[in-house]
Amino acid sequence: MLMPTGLMITAVIVVVLVFMTLKVVPEYQRLVVLRLGKVLERPKGPGIVILIPLVDKAVRVDLREKYNEIPHQTCITKDNASISVDFLIYSKVVDPIASFVQVQDFDAAAEGIAVTTLRAVVGDIALDDVLAKREEINHVLQTKMDQVTTRWGVKITTVEIREITPPKDILDAMGRQMSAERSRRATVTEAEGTKAAAITVADGEKQAVILKAEGDRQARILNAEGERQAAILRAEGFSLALSKIFEVAKGVDAKTMSLQYLDALRTLGASPSTKFVLPLELTSLLSGVMGDSRKAFTSE
Repeated sequence: MLMPTGLMITAVIVVVLVFMTLKVVPEYQRLVVLRLGKVLERPKGPGIVILIPLVDKAVRVDLREKYNEIPHQTCITKDNASISVDFLIYSKVVDPIASFVQVQDFDAAAEGIAVTTLRAVVGDIALDDVLAKREEINHVLQTKMDQVTTRWGVKITTVEIREITPPKDILDAMGRQMSAERSRRATVTEAEGTKAAAITVADGEKQAVILKAEGDRQARILNAEGERQAAILRAEGFSLALSKIFEVAKGVDAKTMSLQYLDALRTLGASPSTKFVLPLELTSLLSGVMGDSRKAFTSE
């Protein structure tokens, strides 16, 4: 059974109205709603948004961070050098309504502001500083552009200079300068290495002399200490010998001493000398000997 034509038309109209009425807004988007041409105070979303068909008009605004690539731009530095610069601009919508109402085409407007700001910033800086202070230029560009785009509801998060290309003659001069600088650094490094080596050798020789002198001093100390110990031992030995002799001498009687005395006289008498030695104790010695001899004969 076929559906009547009027009912089919009604169903289609209902589906279209439902499609126009219900909108699904993802997390990273917002709907700017114009009701009879007037913007509502608050953006809609995320989630399901209900609109009044034929009355409300919705515009989707993306809140994700995006980037614009600015192609190579010719700029004149403070010292009249012509350079080519290209960079990237990272931005993010912070006010969906302002980004829709306040600016017609943000990408084109941002590119124009970026080029104008870049030329103004580079024109106040010398070429050497442009090449050496890229981060500072990025920061200045971001600050100046953000002051303009804030009223559009857009935040400039980052500006990154990608490439700076000086003229060919300047590149050649920079190459020669870098080559000369490398040669100078190589010469300085070699001289410092030679100096360090000489210092190391001299320090080693000094340490060797110090160690040798210290060794000689220690050797002399040890020799002197050995000689002192030897002298002490010799003195102690001589002292012990004298003590022993003294102890033995105390046990020797007069007869033994007399015999020793006579033996000494006999030794003197055996000398080829023509001198005569007459000891003063000869009489007493002979009397002692004679007395002993008489006692021996008597005992017999």
